[in-house]
Amino acid sequence: MWMKNSSKNFLYFSSSRRVAGDTIFKIVSAIFASSVLLFIGLMIYELFKGSWLSIQTFGFLGFVLGTEWDPVAQVFGALPLIFGTIVVSLIAITIAVPISLGIALALSEYAPKRFGFATSFLVELLAAVPSVIYGLWGIFVLIPFLRDHVYTKIQALFGFLPIFSGYIYGGGVLTASIVLAIMIIPIVSAVMRELFSQVPSSQREAIIALGATKWESAKLVVSYARSGVIGAVILGLGRAIGETMAVTMVIGNKFKLFPSSLFDAWYTMPAIIANELLEATYDLYVSALIHVALVLLLIALAVNVLSRLIVWRALRLVRGVARE
Repeated sequence: MWMKNSSKNFLYFSSSRRVAGDTIFKIVSAIFASSVLLFIGLMIYELFKGSWLSIQTFGFLGFVLGTEWDPVAQVFGALPLIFGTIVVSLIAITIAVPISLGIALALSEYAPKRFGFATSFLVELLAAVPSVIYGLWGIFVLIPFLRDHVYTKIQALFGFLPIFSGYIYGGGVLTASIVLAIMIIPIVSAVMRELFSQVPSSQREAIIALGATKWESAKLVVSYARSGVIGAVILGLGRAIGETMAVTMVIGNKFKLFPSSLFDAWYTMPAIIANELLEATYDLYVSALIHVALVLLLIALAVNVLSRLIVWRALRLVRGVARE
């Protein structure tokens, strides 16, 4: 009888400890997860507090829609900066996505495992290169090469189009987009490769058994991981929007609403913060730069929320088709 009671007490005690441990783990995990929201809230609060003078002077929408940046006249507007950031990022992601998709498919579907592992390591190693190194490489290597051997030929063929007309400086919108695309290719391709590697082998074997070619099998893999691919693209876009040093060093940094062509200089929100924050000599100037940072943060958050909505919708569509 004593043995039975002691075994029951031991089982009750161990189950109680297990329940208590699970509860503690859930609480600690919830605290860590909610800390992310806390950090974002603190950043928004500090940026809002720092930009309050600019908001009072120009209004939030007035600042966002303003097209003039004149520290001497104490007039500030961020619309050209917003346009520059979004356009350069979209061009960069347009260049980077096909290359990243090709790299991911080649490494996951076509290349031998040993070669694929070594190549993927080298591709991911590019993500560890500091952005200032990309900027220096862009100034001393990429700009002279593009100016002397690429842009002149593009202008000779397509100079009748406004986006390829005008004087060729070397640095400018297109150059910054190319440098930015090179910087985000490792991230996007690495995420895509992992997604393609997670596709069940049964899916590939089934379509090959039906007589599909390797290309058709690769298309199935891309379709199967579609929601993740969309998330990888938006992740690269979010990285492109916030990039500072490399873009600052090669874009030319000229404040204007629209550039005359892709070869012309322009400005982005991170670039103007990096260039002018140390030169701000009065409170309104500093507040306007912090206001730019606040707008940049809100745009980055909006891009990430949009990506989650797109992935969520894609998953719903895939699950709906699977149920049917």
